[in-house]
Parts: sequence; C-alpha cells; structure tokens
Amino acid sequence: MDVGLLVPLAAPFATPEFVEVLGCQAEQKGFSALWVGEHVVVPEEWESIYPAGDGHLPAEIQKGELDPFTTLCYLAAVTRRIRLGACCNVAQRNPVYTAKEAANVDWLSRGRLEFGVGVGWAKEEFAACGMPFARRGSRARSHMEVVRRLWREPAAQYRDEFYELPPSLLYPKPTQAGGVPIHCLGESRPALQRVAEFGDGFFPLSAGPGELAGLLTTLDELLEECGRTRAEITVSATGDGASCGLDEVKRYRDAGAQRMIMMPFVDSLQSLEPTLDRLAEEIVHPARAL
Repeated sequence: MDVGLLVPLAAPFATPEFVEVLGCQAEQKGFSALWVGEHVVVPEEWESIYPAGDGHLPAEIQKGELDPFTTLCYLAAVTRRIRLGACCNVAQRNPVYTAKEAANVDWLSRGRLEFGVGVGWAKEEFAACGMPFARRGSRARSHMEVVRRLWREPAAQYRDEFYELPPSLLYPKPTQAGGVPIHCLGESRPALQRVAEFGDGFFPLSAGPGELAGLLTTLDELLEECGRTRAEITVSATGDGASCGLDEVKRYRDAGAQRMIMMPFVDSLQSLEPTLDRLAEEIVHPARAL
C-alpha cells in the first residue's frame, strides 16, 4: 500500500528551507506522493464552519497557505521521483489559469503532478476571489471541463452558463498522456458523482474506515451508471499524522483504500524531520507489505 503525505504549508514556518527539507526528506524516506493545500486568503472574521474537527480552521493554517503551484514547482526542482499533488478549490479559480499552472508544473516536474479537485466551504474566501458561493459544485464541474479540454485538445473551446472559452491554444500540454490525473476531494454525494463522471481518483479528507466502505458502495453504483468501474480509479484515505497507526491503515485497506495520505501538522523546521522519521518507520515501510 502506498503512503503519501499532505503537510499544510503556512506562514511563518513554511520557509524556503522548510519546503526544501520537506521535499527532499519525504522522497528519501519513501513517501509515494507529497500533497499541498490551498487557502489563497484567510478572512479576519469567520461565519463559515470548517468541515472537520471542531468546526474551526486549524491554527497552523490560520494565516493561509503557500500557493500550491509555485510551491510544487519549487518542490519539483529539489526532488526527482516523488509524485506532487495540489488540493485546489476549482470553483473559485479561473479555469484557464488553473489549466495553465497545473500543466506547467506537470511539464517542469516531468509528469509527476496529481490534481485534487475541491469545491470549497468558506463563503468568505469566495467573496475575496470575486466568485459566487452558490452553485459552486456545478461551477467546479464546468471549470474542470474547461481545464480538461485545454489539457487534451489542440484548440479547445467550451461554453455553458458558467464559462465561455473561445477557441484557444494552451501549451505546453501536461506531460502525462490524457492530462494530469484528477482526484476528487470530499465525501458528499455530489463529490462521488464527480468521481464517477471524470475522476481518476477519490480522495476523501475526513472519512473513517467504516464511512469509507459505505461511500465506496455508493461510488460503485454511480460508476456503473457512467459505464465505469472502480478499477479505473485510485481510492485514497487520509490519516491523522499524530494518531493514525498501522492498524488503522489496515482497516482503511480492508475498506477499499489503495493509498494512505498522512496529514501531520508540523509548524517548525525542528519538528519536521523527527515527524517524517516516525511516519516512515511506523507507517510507510510496514505498509508496503500490506
């Protein structure tokens, strides 16, 4: 079983040295992929409820996070093999810029990018980006159609109620055939529907092993309606970097996960390497035998 890593990168601790050590050490210690998240701005006052934990944005990222694509280009320059993942809110992003930035990372990393598609939860962040919060799921689907066409077609065009793309060229294309693999984030039925319609992967961020098994039952039904099977996608699960142990990883595997993404909150350079050492010893290497 593969084990990847998602480390939130925020000010003030996510310095260039921190990011460089993270990339080099994650690759050296055998993690299969290194993911980064996205919060372009953080409002001073919140009404939106964070969809995990106690409903508040974790303290480690309350000043936002590094931009995912420029960070992944930096990581691509200091690594050679590890896969690189971006969790993005595509509903509040311009899809042409999203397609361009992702394709650029894939090109410069020699085909190592994976793209996590989310629809967001913070209406304040949408407002700061000048995008409507309502119907964000439908808008995300529209934006991803624009992205996929730009990645795949010589001259792409598209039009719907959310976006109009005149015939346009986007180069360089992603290095990976068919474009960058798309992993749909979230646990809602609309998220599962997006997996069935266009996803290469399913990436729930807060489902436990029992919940994952139920979600996959629903996903199998939706995939069948779309003429697809689960063999066509990668199922990931997210483990708490502080508390998830090998027994829980086994439960996720038995529920249907093919890959674990460990998410430790590390807020200093001094604690980074010991955290990665522990996860490598307790999770990464033993999981290879599962």
